[in-house]
Amino acid sequence: VQLQASGGGMVQAGGSLRLSCASSSPTFSRSVMGWFRQAPGKEREFVAAISWSGYRTQYAASVKGRFTISRDNAENTVYLAMNSLKPEDTALYYCAADEETVSGQVTSALQRYDYWGQGTQVTVSS
Repeated sequence: VQLQASGGGMVQAGGSLRLSCASSSPTFSRSVMGWFRQAPGKEREFVAAISWSGYRTQYAASVKGRFTISRDNAENTVYLAMNSLKPEDTALYYCAADEETVSGQVTSALQRYDYWGQGTQVTVSS
């Protein structure tokens, strides 16, 4: 399975970006998809996750209300819309696929994700 993330860039505080992650998995529609991020010198942390159908989502407290995760199973793509960006959102953003968690559930546990993309850089200036 290959995950290709894109859409990162440099924006000013208060701006918006939309990340995309295209999957090569033939079972994408039966995978929980997540976004994680890692800032320099820090551990990788959970950002958002979405269930198979997209009905259930979960967000880190630091992004709730500003970020929205969505998916298009027909296009094998998951998205992360990021609004009201802050300098502390600066990080390398990774998409990941969890092919074990059952339908209707999501997980924020990094170790549950089986496949990872290469990351896309988001830089927010003050």
